[in-house]
Amino acid sequence: MKNAISPHQFHIPVMGIAYTIDTPLKVAHFGINSSISIIEDHLIEKMRAYYYKLNNEPFKPISKKEPDFRAKRITDYLNLIGEEVKKKVEEMKTAAFSGTSEITKYFEMLPEVSDLKQKYLKFLQLTDPSEKENLETELRKEVTPGAIEVNIMTKIDSDQIDENKEVIENGSDALQALKGYAESNLENSTLVFSAGMNPRLFNYLSSFTTFHPDSNGKFNKAIAIKVSDYRSALIQGKYLAKRGIWVSEFRIESGLNCGGHAFATDGYLMGPIMEEFKQNKAELQSELSALYRSVITEEAETFELPEIKITVQGGIGTFEENNLLKDYFQADATGWGSPFLLCPEVTNVDEETLRKLQKSKEEDIVLSHSSPLGVRFNYLKGASGEEFRRKNILRNKPGSSCPEKLLESNTEFTEKPICTASHKYQKLKLKQIQHSDLSSTEKAKQADLLFQKECLCTGLCNSVAKNYNFSFVKKMDFVTVCPGPNLAYFSGNYSLKELTDHIYGRKNVLSGYRPHVFIKELQLYINYLKELVDSTDFSNKREAKKFTRFTQNLEEGIDYYKNLFFKKVIKERQFLTDLLVCENRILEINQQVEVLSY
Repeated sequence: MKNAISPHQFHIPVMGIAYTIDTPLKVAHFGINSSISIIEDHLIEKMRAYYYKLNNEPFKPISKKEPDFRAKRITDYLNLIGEEVKKKVEEMKTAAFSGTSEITKYFEMLPEVSDLKQKYLKFLQLTDPSEKENLETELRKEVTPGAIEVNIMTKIDSDQIDENKEVIENGSDALQALKGYAESNLENSTLVFSAGMNPRLFNYLSSFTTFHPDSNGKFNKAIAIKVSDYRSALIQGKYLAKRGIWVSEFRIESGLNCGGHAFATDGYLMGPIMEEFKQNKAELQSELSALYRSVITEEAETFELPEIKITVQGGIGTFEENNLLKDYFQADATGWGSPFLLCPEVTNVDEETLRKLQKSKEEDIVLSHSSPLGVRFNYLKGASGEEFRRKNILRNKPGSSCPEKLLESNTEFTEKPICTASHKYQKLKLKQIQHSDLSSTEKAKQADLLFQKECLCTGLCNSVAKNYNFSFVKKMDFVTVCPGPNLAYFSGNYSLKELTDHIYGRKNVLSGYRPHVFIKELQLYINYLKELVDSTDFSNKREAKKFTRFTQNLEEGIDYYKNLFFKKVIKERQFLTDLLVCENRILEINQQVEVLSY
């Protein structure tokens, strides 16, 4: 499996904590890359127990009393997943080419443009038994699994304290997750960093030889970084190159048109961002290569570095959009996330939450303040996590207990960090608000923002616990789900083949109007800008200035999109109509800012 390349042109990104916790077991043998979140070691221990029992193998718990227990849990789980994928691939290679077999499904799902798919179609047309047998043998040999990717959210990196109340060296959450992955047996794998730069974590990378290339310049475990723009890619790529770490992929994600945490830019849009990467890719490769070669060992200076991949994800919903990003913007692959939440064959969504996702409309998926990290969070209203939170408010006990402690980062009232979704923090913060000099209206507004914080660590894990019938945290079985806004336009209960057929243009699972991916992101940014303006105190004249660059970026983005339309890169007439509506909305917001600033 080492250094194999996926035959597909898309990947399934990480979703929440648990929704893709075992997705590679469901799709990797079909050649599809997918990501696991490895930050939640308690959930991973539960998954280890589940799969050892399912495989009729003895399960040995890894106690919290063991040194590096987090890393050990992660290593063992990834090894388990890796071995199971290998078994599935070998079983599939020996299966008969029949209408319902896994190997037939493997080839049927491939994109028509792949050489392997064309070879398979030729195989179906052959009538000579000898030729057919020879080609069948070739096809079996060329079955290639998808990569088991792992994701570490860099902001989740609390220090851990030993029994002597001292910080454990290299024992923080993110560092232990990294160690667990690095020491696993995974091959043809990628470690994806999301949520920005963490110097401590990035420095720790260089201590593991598994991230170094072999004598042929191949990376057994590659590094990918989620970025929101070119500047971020260049900064993080340089930082790692100077430490002898090569970034094999930059994974561009829309700032707002994505699932989970939404890291909004200052109005920079996906189209212009992709254009900048397209224009500067060769320069990026050259600059990072020069830095990297200046620090690696002399023996490795002669090999050719792999070309940096540029991939993109966030709100892609049609075959045409997928092709636009791949053909015009030269993306190496695309990421399709939220639609797969409606595919039980791929992700872990309990039945109740699945029904709510299927029925969701645009107004049901909101850019919330639910995350304790203080980062905006795309969130499905009406899930049981919201109900649990509201009941606690009505009981006059807002917040939640904090069993997992992954998001403890606030030291506003305490020396030791606590979570802003916890009972403790909310009690202290509410008291501060009530005793402040704010107006009653502002106090109510601040309290409402406070009460929106939700226990994501538990809520984002419970769906898989419900599906596999195990308890995660006692008396806390509520579910939080974090789809991207794009999910509102999908409503089915899809199979894996249906969604791959949709991605590759063999089938259309959408019905009704859905704005173009570029238009939707633009609309989201305009809504975000309007919210910022409405909540800003313009008595300080400097406040108006921060909106100038934001609106300029949006206006430049619109001009860029108009140019794409008039060059017939984008041909849908509705695209131009929607652009003009957005342009008028920005004009109205600018006029509002002028009035408020007067």
